[in-house]
Amino acid sequence: MKRLFLFTLLFFINILNAQEIYFDSISKVKTRTFKYKKIDGKKLKLDFYKPKNIKKDYPLILYVHGGGFSGGRRNENYIKDFANFLTKRGYAVASISYRLTMKLKGFGCNTKAKDKIKAFDTASEDISYALQYILKKKTRFKINPKKIILAGSSAGAEAILHLNYVYKNTILPKNFQFSGIISMAGALISLDNINLKTAIPTQLFHGTFDKLVPFDTAPHHYCTKDNIGYLPLFGSKAIADKLKLLNKSYYLYTIKNGDHSWNSKPMFKCRKAILNFLYFDVLKEQKRQTDITID
Repeated sequence: MKRLFLFTLLFFINILNAQEIYFDSISKVKTRTFKYKKIDGKKLKLDFYKPKNIKKDYPLILYVHGGGFSGGRRNENYIKDFANFLTKRGYAVASISYRLTMKLKGFGCNTKAKDKIKAFDTASEDISYALQYILKKKTRFKINPKKIILAGSSAGAEAILHLNYVYKNTILPKNFQFSGIISMAGALISLDNINLKTAIPTQLFHGTFDKLVPFDTAPHHYCTKDNIGYLPLFGSKAIADKLKLLNKSYYLYTIKNGDHSWNSKPMFKCRKAILNFLYFDVLKEQKRQTDITID
């Protein structure tokens, strides 16, 4: 009886300790910058945030910044703050730079739709190279290759969704699969490749009044059909509906009347929701379909 009681006590202590690691600030953070690829004469770098006080392999969150594929930086202050917040709770974070192919070109209705798709492809390629670099040195980085989560804002969200659900990857291992996605104001050019095999837990933050990236289904930047930049997109609501139809996990966080600024606001306004998704949907692999709406 005493043995049973002791076993039960240890079991629950282990559960509490696991949750403490991923919900509470328990570790210091070590940060280093690495060059992961040189393409077209440009050095692409990533900032790697590692927990110092945790010995086991870490889940990895690979973050991709926004900026319309023409601007933005991997080390903006709010990104560093978000990365430190997650790393203190037991996650490793890699915030990456990628080729800004739309620099000086823009990304609106006067930019050809095919160039927009090419920007998605190029960013997906660079994200893959960054992850390939980390995987080749996984012993050094101490990451768990079975728990790698993509996260991105605006253009970065479009890139990570495109990478998982559209892009034909020849860089990563053939059977590699991400364990989760956190998309903040992102969208897809097609829902066709979301199926029982490719669907993974996907958290989606989006404002219903986003005039750049549609919340549901609409053209990018709401361009008209006579614009060369006309490109139909499927936003967070449409993606969640497809996952729901497939009976797959999703976490849709809708902001009524929210604008495109919600591509970054979840990183400091919705941290509890992000930690909840990461722990229960990704790490514990609980099958959940979550819908949250706020004003």
